[in-house]
Amino acid sequence: MAVTDAPHIVRLGVDDAIAGLALSTEAHWNQTDEDWRIFLRDGIVFGIRDGMRLVATAALLPYSGNNAWISMVLVSGTHRRRGFATHLVDSCLETARQNGLTSWLDATPDGAAVYGPLGFTPTLQLRRLKLAKPAPAETPPSSSATIEALRTRDLRATGFDRTALLEAFAQRSGSRIVGANGAIALVRDGRTARHVGPLLADDAPAALGLVDAIAGSEAGPLLLDAVASQSTFLEGLTAAGWTIERPFQRMRFGPATTAGEEMPFAVAGPEFG
Repeated sequence: MAVTDAPHIVRLGVDDAIAGLALSTEAHWNQTDEDWRIFLRDGIVFGIRDGMRLVATAALLPYSGNNAWISMVLVSGTHRRRGFATHLVDSCLETARQNGLTSWLDATPDGAAVYGPLGFTPTLQLRRLKLAKPAPAETPPSSSATIEALRTRDLRATGFDRTALLEAFAQRSGSRIVGANGAIALVRDGRTARHVGPLLADDAPAALGLVDAIAGSEAGPLLLDAVASQSTFLEGLTAAGWTIERPFQRMRFGPATTAGEEMPFAVAGPEFG
């Protein structure tokens, strides 16, 4: 395919989950095949193939209130610099436009440089942190936290009703919802590390206390995507041994349709929002 040729874009299905996972694994992302199945089942996923091989993807996941999330924007290293990501994101944006949806995404610095000229507006700064060696696992903290409590708090923070996504995460084997002292978080499996988020709390001490309790009851590495403006929380994490791996920029295409009533301390993950 010549660089000037418009790529042939196809709609992907659930059977493409393993091929999608190969792309996100190549990019060292933390997704599992179950993550891919959420987008392939509940969203619209576009792809580009080279012969039988899937080499690029982008997904649009609708939320409530005329919003949608663009995610899984991936291009294999062998097919970059051909404009594939731009073509796929354009397909997502056109689908969102046809359905009257405002589009959101979380971008790496390189991605933000691509999405800005397309008309995306920066909103929230995020930082991915990793705890490589948690303390030896202790008994998990007791908690009466429920999916309903998490859904309600998440809706208050984001303005989006993400019940289907949160339930899909929470119902997986190994997932748990933990809450204490005005803080609540979801912990779920990833490909290489367990992921903490979303994390909502009344204040930074409560958020840090819950993260400490989670880390103390986990045996393997943890990832967390913190809101950069929550500076006290971020400083507390790094003091406790978490390391910042990279920044992300949350961006919006289209008019603001909703506003959260509180600021989260950590989001579900840049690949999900």
